[in-house]
Amino acid sequence: MRLTQTQISAIRAIVLEQAGEEATVRLFGSRLDDAAKGGDVDLLVEVPHSVADPAPLAARIAGRISRTMAGRKVDVVLAAPNLLRGRENIPAIQQMHDMRMV
Repeated sequence: MRLTQTQISAIRAIVLEQAGEEATVRLFGSRLDDAAKGGDVDLLVEVPHSVADPAPLAARIAGRISRTMAGRKVDVVLAAPNLLRGRENIPAIQQMHDMRMV
């Protein structure tokens, strides 16, 4: 996984602040490949409650994380009980690395 411990801690803190203490975040995509270079940061944020406005929430999380990573592009996918399912079958998401909140 091509993230530093400082970056992981910042991601966790931002997700908890924005999505709530029960949220979890998982890394997927090219950042899982230690041999690769560059690439954006793809995150799946899971919350156990319904999300009324998912697009603004995902944008806030992505923007704040991007600012802590010198403008690196960050994509956030939200998973909540009221949002569409089926993302589990996307190959990149099947290869996720768990960065669960404690």
